[in-house]
Amino acid sequence: MQGVVHGFLGRRGGISTGLISGLNTGLGAGDEDSAVAENRRRAADAVLPGSTLVTPYQVHSADAVIVQEPWKMADRPRADALVTDRPGLLLGIVTADCAPVLLADMEAGVIGAAHAGWRGAHSGVIAATVAAMERLGASAARISAAIGPCIAQASYEVDAGFRAQFGTDSDRFFVPGKPGHLQFDLEAYVASRLAECGVGGVQPLGFDTYADEGRFYSYRRSTHRSEDTYGRQLSVIGLAP
Repeated sequence: MQGVVHGFLGRRGGISTGLISGLNTGLGAGDEDSAVAENRRRAADAVLPGSTLVTPYQVHSADAVIVQEPWKMADRPRADALVTDRPGLLLGIVTADCAPVLLADMEAGVIGAAHAGWRGAHSGVIAATVAAMERLGASAARISAAIGPCIAQASYEVDAGFRAQFGTDSDRFFVPGKPGHLQFDLEAYVASRLAECGVGGVQPLGFDTYADEGRFYSYRRSTHRSEDTYGRQLSVIGLAP
């Protein structure tokens, strides 16, 4: 897409070591700040050299922020989606099983990046992102969205309490698992939320963060192994100057 650059980065190519070896870009992973900064620099330069990377302080919310200028890391807003129409800014979100969603209206020159775990997707982060893009002149029908690497249904076991938080109209996102459990399709659920907002094009990539240890970090995989930390991968989108 001319004028828009984007990338879903995995764990390969960075300098972090130990359990989070590779391209860890998460500040909450117990990594050295210098390693995270270098990994983020490498990721940004690989997608849009010379750009300024901006990321939020993610809290599994439904909040989207319009970015007009970069901020210091200490001043990051508590939000789970970013939107801009400013060239040279690279919007980034980190994930470790949740779905990263990158959006663009090429005609309007408006882009967005959303962190869509089940909580954020369920509470409205997708709708908030699209609405923020529309405030900058985008049209939902013109928006193209890509859903990046996230935990796949085969790897996402949930219980009846989890299922109870969704209505009967969500039956299609659950299939039976082992006794007393179900398997949840996060990617399809996020795609449905995009469609409900009228987004014109939705492309799920179909990568499973849990199953592919060599390429991706996974919170759930690390939890199942009783590991004391886990890395985060970065997804970015920007408007070329």
